[in-house]
Amino acid sequence: MYTLFFCIYAVVTLIGIIFFGLREFHMLQLNGYKTPEHSWWMRKNFRRYIYPLVLFAGQFAMLATGHNIPVLIVFAVMNILFAVMNKPSKKFKKPLKYTARVDRMLTTFFILVGIMYAIATISGSTPYKCDGWKPFTNILPFIMVNSALYLTPILAPLSNLINKPIETYIQHWYINDAKRILSDMPDLHKIGITGSYGKTSMKFYLSELLSSQYNTLKTPESFNTPMGVTITVRQHLKPTHEYFICEMGARRVHEIGELCEIAHPHDAIITSVGEQHLETFGSIDNILNTKFELADSVQSAGGKIYLNGDNDLIMKKAGEYKNVYLYGLKKHNDYRATDISVSDRGTEFTVTTPTGESCKFTMKLLGEHNVQNVLGAIAYCHGIGIPLEKLLSPVRKIAPVPHRLQLLDRGGNITFIDDAYNSNPNGCRCALKVLGLFDACRILVTPGMVELGAKQEELNFEFGVEASEACDYIVLVGKNQTLPIYNGIKSTGYNMDNVYVADGLNEAIAKVNAYRTDKKKIVLLENDLPDNY
Repeated sequence: MYTLFFCIYAVVTLIGIIFFGLREFHMLQLNGYKTPEHSWWMRKNFRRYIYPLVLFAGQFAMLATGHNIPVLIVFAVMNILFAVMNKPSKKFKKPLKYTARVDRMLTTFFILVGIMYAIATISGSTPYKCDGWKPFTNILPFIMVNSALYLTPILAPLSNLINKPIETYIQHWYINDAKRILSDMPDLHKIGITGSYGKTSMKFYLSELLSSQYNTLKTPESFNTPMGVTITVRQHLKPTHEYFICEMGARRVHEIGELCEIAHPHDAIITSVGEQHLETFGSIDNILNTKFELADSVQSAGGKIYLNGDNDLIMKKAGEYKNVYLYGLKKHNDYRATDISVSDRGTEFTVTTPTGESCKFTMKLLGEHNVQNVLGAIAYCHGIGIPLEKLLSPVRKIAPVPHRLQLLDRGGNITFIDDAYNSNPNGCRCALKVLGLFDACRILVTPGMVELGAKQEELNFEFGVEASEACDYIVLVGKNQTLPIYNGIKSTGYNMDNVYVADGLNEAIAKVNAYRTDKKKIVLLENDLPDNY
């Protein structure tokens, strides 16, 4: 009877281990497989581990007193419920991807679990006298099985640490293969793009313009990490490509330099420097110096450096470099946009080059900040010899980048402005300006901004102040996360009856649909936090 019950108990608990483990590996994947960052995330989200900790402590205490089978049946039921609570869910925006790396980590994870189960089996191999109601004399097997379940949040990152030497070797092999492919294409012109914000938009816009004249490849979506660039090169780069646009992202010091060691870009575009990823960078100076690692790499190769001259932080370092071209709206820029006319139908502006040549452009994109990014793309194309007149049609054709102020007209009385990609203070400000272009009932839906370190509360408070001036209704998603925004709105004397705090996005959209107004509703979806928030 003891053996039968133990086997049932072990299988039930194993189901919980599988579900709980997949959930933890999902969070580890979202944290970039970086154990320090995942550990920080676990500390920040410690409440999620209180219930399993209490459950394990209670079960351990009761087992230590030698309780019998009926009580342990209750424990088995509790483990089943815990498994159901942690089962893989379809609600995630970005579900766990079963990559080769995840498969290797899962293998290591189950080896660790297997060791604990083996210890449980060996320790329980001696026959015991038990009639099912008297206390067990040996509880170690149950403790080991339970430990495997409730220590899963530790076993998952531990598997990642154990596999690190293997992963490092595999990554180096792939990276070196990408370097070999690039070195075998000496005529391929490589452009590095980085910035705290605007780099993905710049990549899409530049690709649209260059593709009108040349065979061009860009890193897809947000493939802006070493492995993202490596995958792009190994899977998509062809001998016929003439230009390679490489987006470069960073969350820590020196990560742009690592990307430059792979791509070795000929030219650089730096779109912005601002307060994003402050939590991992530590300071704005670290962000500035890391972004300019791209300029350092390009200058040593004798290439051109295109800088957003309207960004004050960029201008602090611009004078340290040669072969620099500034673009922006201010007078000191080499490539300047003037006569900007913005409406809800699009934008018109005039571009003036360093030689005084000028041309008027029209595009479907909304907002002055998009003028800056498109201007940077125009500046680069003109710098390599493409006449402004040949860029008129490509600029008109540029479509909004998905989830970056993308206008989604669903018909009827409601239109969405999808600006759901990770937000930042400047991006929020620009989005609110675009919202203000519409003569309509203006509604903001947002969970706020994250990864801003010690300034997160302050910057979200300011976001609330700015939102109160631009919006008729404000729907906040998540009570704790949006409290600084709520306080910022309240500080302005805004009618708080027009502010609603929803638990999730579905509830927020339902609230938006419930608002009654004579005007058309324009809904700004500002930021969409990843699943690990």
